[in-house]
Amino acid sequence: MRILNPSGIQPEQFVTALIDHIFNPPIRLFFLLVIFSVSFLPSNVYSSKIQVSAVRESVKTVQLQSQEKKRNFVETVELQIGLKNYDPQRDKRFSGSVRLPNIPRPKMSVCILGDALHCDQAKEIGMEYQSVDDLKKLNKNKKQIKKLAKKYDAFLASEVLIKQIPRLLGPGLHKAGKFPTPVTHADNIGEKADEIRATIKFQLKKVLCLGVAVGHVDMTEDELLANIMMSVNFLVSLLKKHWQNVKTLFIKSSMNKPVRLY
Repeated sequence: MRILNPSGIQPEQFVTALIDHIFNPPIRLFFLLVIFSVSFLPSNVYSSKIQVSAVRESVKTVQLQSQEKKRNFVETVELQIGLKNYDPQRDKRFSGSVRLPNIPRPKMSVCILGDALHCDQAKEIGMEYQSVDDLKKLNKNKKQIKKLAKKYDAFLASEVLIKQIPRLLGPGLHKAGKFPTPVTHADNIGEKADEIRATIKFQLKKVLCLGVAVGHVDMTEDELLANIMMSVNFLVSLLKKHWQNVKTLFIKSSMNKPVRLY
């Protein structure tokens, strides 16, 4: 079975759109597993080199490891990638984000830089926020702005404020890789925050290895499996030579040994 990507639609957009229209959780999970046991890119791109059954066994191993010694925190599950036949100096450094079906980091802190309406909405749902007056009080102080950037994992901002962010805060958030995602008054800011929590980013820098959080040990086996399969297939779609650029794939929980996928 092969699902072809309609012309002009990015793979992750195609899959997310399909998932969003399947509301029954068991059917959604089945659909995900079918999709990621085969390739969903055009037929000349790549064929999947990992099997759902093998990844499931690796997930079981990681979860069993985490149960051997109880921790005072929920361990993150990370996908670790080793690349080959890639020269970061000469080849284009890839970067791409994908929204996973299950939130990998539910405790990821998100703050909204909001106008009056969004600040009121944030109060109602217990979400962290900064008003325009709060931002003005920082007075472009680099240390204070850096402190703000460190305090939160990600930011939202009212659409009407986006253009004011550089004037109010300078380049601080941009340098930290945390420039806010715009939201309108028609958006549900709680849902937007969850979208950010569900989104992971792959970015090649100077070395041929990278790691990204794809879940946590309190997830069900099926939730972790779906996240891992989507993450791997999306990563491969970013690579110049696809699977030919993949040297190793491991998953590991925070405090345990890596388990090899590929």
